[in-house]
Amino acid sequence: MKYQQIPSSLFIKNRKKFMAEMKPKSVAVFNSNDIYPVSADSTLPFAQHRDIFYLSGADQEETKLLLCPDAPYEHLREILFVRETNAHIAVWEGEKLTKERATEVSGIKNVMWLQDFEKTLFEVMTYCDTMYVNTNEHYRSSVETETREARFVKWWKEKYPAHQVAKSNPILQKLRSIKEPEEIELMQTACDITEKGFRRVLGFTKPGVWEYEIEAELLHEFIRNRSKGFAYTPIIAAGNNANVLHYIENNQQVKDGDLILFDVAAEYANYSSDLSRTIPANGKFTKRQREVYDAVLRVKNEATKMLIPGTLWKQYHVEVGKLMTSELLGLGLLGKADVQNDDPAWPAYKKYFMHGTSHHIGLDTHDYGLLHEPMQANMVFTVEPGIYIPQEGFGIRLEDDVVVQENGEPFNLMRNIPIEAEEIEELMSN
Repeated sequence: MKYQQIPSSLFIKNRKKFMAEMKPKSVAVFNSNDIYPVSADSTLPFAQHRDIFYLSGADQEETKLLLCPDAPYEHLREILFVRETNAHIAVWEGEKLTKERATEVSGIKNVMWLQDFEKTLFEVMTYCDTMYVNTNEHYRSSVETETREARFVKWWKEKYPAHQVAKSNPILQKLRSIKEPEEIELMQTACDITEKGFRRVLGFTKPGVWEYEIEAELLHEFIRNRSKGFAYTPIIAAGNNANVLHYIENNQQVKDGDLILFDVAAEYANYSSDLSRTIPANGKFTKRQREVYDAVLRVKNEATKMLIPGTLWKQYHVEVGKLMTSELLGLGLLGKADVQNDDPAWPAYKKYFMHGTSHHIGLDTHDYGLLHEPMQANMVFTVEPGIYIPQEGFGIRLEDDVVVQENGEPFNLMRNIPIEAEEIEELMSN
């Protein structure tokens, strides 16, 4: 890992919260992700399953976590299983978790080798009536690959058909959506690294550079600050490319007069940041570009103020839609007749702003959170309005990550990243 070690106290707290929600006489198991093959002997870089990381801090493949708070023996209540390491593995693959190191990272006293998992689970199951399985129920999930978790669930159901089944995911959806102070600090670090990357490209960008060259500048700055790299596939969209919401080719040359839409951010310690900015390639907005830019910024600023405890996500988007409608009328993109005759299922403003304004962010860029429940303090949301005008050859999106506060306005984790048009122009001119 590139990041500084996270105090094990965070994972101890997270496990206590999860186990407090478990039914009596129950057990829960969490699995690491697979290392996914490409072809031949090539594999994708390993990325840990966020749930086992949230509960243990173990950032290694072939790892299992077992939680059984009502086990009659203390050593069976929390167990981390890791792959047995040796000198040969250390030479060919590098350092792996020893039992002592796994305890240091996770705060779990009982660390066992993975080969002992099945017999240990058998003993624990004799004390339990219910098994928590960890299925993916995120509202955006669309998974075709059979994961390590999915294989385990199939195996367990065949092995223990008489036990009741419960789901870990609803518990995790609630717990992971509300961040501990240590998590917010890690997300702040990810945002600070993102700031460094953005300031770097403000000095680099000019007409004639290529989108992928800008991408390379960002990646350089992220990695040199202990990030693994991008929190998600980067979008660097010059000119009309910005009107493709998930443009990821990043293979076009930037032209004089273009606006460049960035949707790109760093991860840190598996925690995401999520930034959008839009800058003029030549360092100066045209009058029309500035009008639209300021409209998007006004919507973002007003939408941010709505992220307070008790706000309902669905109603929040209705209110943001009203703000955007007003701005589009002012820009001449919508007329009064468009608004009066619009379809409530697809309001008129959606012609120019067709995506949502906010989503949970944390260990995942689109993080866990139950959208039908009111917002709570220490939830972290993006705020990302945009206006996309293909007929004028540009699109603008602005996005920050903000923490819902118990009292007062949301706290902007990206408060130091330039966003005012004048500051961007000044920095680019220097």
